[in-house]
Amino acid sequence: MHTLHDEFSGRPVAEDAWKALKPFRDGGAKSFHNFPIPQVRENYVASAHAHPLHEENDPATTDFQVEEFQVRLYDPRPEAERGQETPAVLYMHGGGWLMGNLETHHSSVRRIAVLTGFPVVAVDYRLAPEHTYPAAIDDCRAAYRWLSDPSAEHGLTVTSIAVAGDSAGGQLAAVMANEFVGEEGVAKLSSQILLYPITDCSRERTENGASYKRLEEGFPLASDTMRWFIDTFVTEESQRTAKDLSPLLHELPEGLPPSLVITVDNDPLADEGIEYAGKLAKAGVDVTHKHLLGYHHGLFTSAAIIDRGEEELAGIAEFIKAAAN
Repeated sequence: MHTLHDEFSGRPVAEDAWKALKPFRDGGAKSFHNFPIPQVRENYVASAHAHPLHEENDPATTDFQVEEFQVRLYDPRPEAERGQETPAVLYMHGGGWLMGNLETHHSSVRRIAVLTGFPVVAVDYRLAPEHTYPAAIDDCRAAYRWLSDPSAEHGLTVTSIAVAGDSAGGQLAAVMANEFVGEEGVAKLSSQILLYPITDCSRERTENGASYKRLEEGFPLASDTMRWFIDTFVTEESQRTAKDLSPLLHELPEGLPPSLVITVDNDPLADEGIEYAGKLAKAGVDVTHKHLLGYHHGLFTSAAIIDRGEEELAGIAEFIKAAAN
């Protein structure tokens, strides 16, 4: 099934996107914010386990404790090569800072490791409401430093780091790029990959943004879901426009590396992602922006169902490799 004018968004829905969207609508089209947080978390993990991407050769995986959170290292290299210098990827999962973990993004992160041939570290940062702003951001900062450290338990000698993430993870990746570019004492930043990122948590955006107004129901991520995510993570009004939460509202640092921004049309976050790609371009960054018409938020965690998601993961891997080399 394919439509040019969806009854909820008024925009196209691609044929392969219907594979994920139809069961959601047949089940009553209840977005995340309609369920208690423990149930939302369980459902997110269950859906990830139900539809994994399959690999011919699994990379070696090891979980580590870093400060108050965990990380998972995927190393696809032959064992004999694991002592060599290497580019690496730091991946931050989505889920509105309140859901998601190593399991929900295991499939797509493992695929990135397999396709790049680089070690990838997934960050299992602390979640709200138990740990509100800036806990998730602090954990990702610590993870970047840990991955950079050749004496750390991971045993890697990292020459450069690509930061990547989807949704809230895209927000975290953007902030890591802005903070670590040019910083001494850490691995060089090689690229940033922002997949339908959150870049503006201001009231003006969440109440008046055009894509927020357009995506009010009918999709797993609707505008009320995003408002719920932000309200759960942020405890004070002034924090909503902070530099490390809403990077779209602030001046970008000099020297940012090649950047890939992917936005999807049926998404309350579409406009701020598009604007952030434009902001990067205006700042003189080598930016590639892809806007995918007919697709909705969650494309990459549904990549085993939605063919375009799997295709885009391959493109992401190529982008990471090209920037690292």
